[in-house]
This record gives sequence, C-alpha cells and structure tokens, in this order.
Amino acid sequence: MDVDWEACGWERLADGVGRRRLPVWDATVGLVLGKEGVLLYDTGASLAEGAELRAQVAELTGGRKVTHIALSHPHFDHVLGTAAFAGAEVFGAVGSDDLLSGARAREELYGDAVAQGLDPAAAEAAADVLVAPRHVVSGEWTLDLGDRQVLLANVGPGHTGHDLALCVPGTREIVFCGDLVEESGEPQAGPDAIPSRWPDALDRLLSLGGEEAAYVPGHGAVVDATFVRAQRDELARRFEVP
Repeated sequence: MDVDWEACGWERLADGVGRRRLPVWDATVGLVLGKEGVLLYDTGASLAEGAELRAQVAELTGGRKVTHIALSHPHFDHVLGTAAFAGAEVFGAVGSDDLLSGARAREELYGDAVAQGLDPAAAEAAADVLVAPRHVVSGEWTLDLGDRQVLLANVGPGHTGHDLALCVPGTREIVFCGDLVEESGEPQAGPDAIPSRWPDALDRLLSLGGEEAAYVPGHGAVVDATFVRAQRDELARRFEVP
C-alpha cells in the first residue's frame, strides 16, 4: 500500500500499518488498512481530535472511512473522539461497554478529562455523545479487513480492568499495547488499575507478539520485547507481585 504516512504526521510501522502520537497527552492512535476495512485503535481525547483523525484517515486512504474501532481501555484520552466516526463498528474489552454507557460514565469521564486539563466545553461535548463498544472481547477476536486479518486480545486486567491489545501479523508482528506499556514515562496506576494482575498481562502480550515483534505503547516510542519484559519486572517489584 503506497501511503505517505509521514506527510500526514504519522509514523509508518509496516505496510498498511501506522500510528500517530497525539499532542498534549501523547496518546498513541493506531491505524491498520485492509482491502475492505480500515481499523483505528483508539480515537483521541475529544471530538476535535476524533474529527482531525477522521480527516487524516481520509487523506491517507483516498477518502475511505474508518470501518472498525478498537478501544484499548476506557480512559478519556483514548475514547472521547469515538463519536466522530459514525457507522464504525466499535470493539472493547468485556466490561468496557458498561463503563462507557450511562450518565455516570459520562460524568466520570468528563470529570477526569477536565481534571487532566481538557477544556470543560470540549469534555462536555464529547461526554454527551459518548460511544460504548457494541462488540466486547472476552478472549480473542479475529477481524477480517479483507486482505489481512488482525487479532484483538483481551490481555488484562492490568492498567485497568479492561485492557484490549491489537496484534497485526506481518514480517514483523506489530502489537498495540494501550497503556499496559508506556515508554515516555512510568506506567500510570490509577484507582481502576489492577496492579496484582499487571505483570501477567504483560506476559500475555509477550506470548502473543514474541521476541521479534514491535510493541507500540499507549504513550511513547515503539519498543521491543526486552523493554516490555523489563517493564514487566519493574511493575512486579513496584507492586510486590510474586
């Protein structure tokens, strides 16, 4: 696929696979292009970011629309742009559908987004049209994008109770990790983290990708298996996990 990722501000990871590091919170968004489907991994922190991503995908693909969205976990900087992609089939880890639906979910995401610095009007606009996953993944789910298949894997809990990874096969497998892995700073463990299970989640990531895969953190530069394993061991020490 002849796509000029860099000209649009994206990083090419493999043929038909790229990612963008969004400003402010440095959250990663992934994109996988297939002959029949276009998959976006996470949607940004606001409707404005979602709309910008939608326009960039159209530019990268000659006008195609996002057909599938996979949400890595239900935190504001990864999900509040979803409503910008009308008609896309949305996937999340089982349980994330409940966390992203209803008045309480809207209030909590709004409060978290504003506390982290998002403009209150932007946070309110996104929370008002919050999109919950229609499809929930309890184990693994293979998506057919036409000429390529990708794997959604519920590898958590860890960073949250609902962590969904994306594995893209190829000459070098690409594994989108969400915030289970962070490179630009220490992994953040908020009140919804499950620290005792986090190292196991990284073990599952490593078993899916293997030693030669490229691992794409939720924040920061692409890393290798050695980095993921070191972060796994550090988390085990940090949280005193046997």
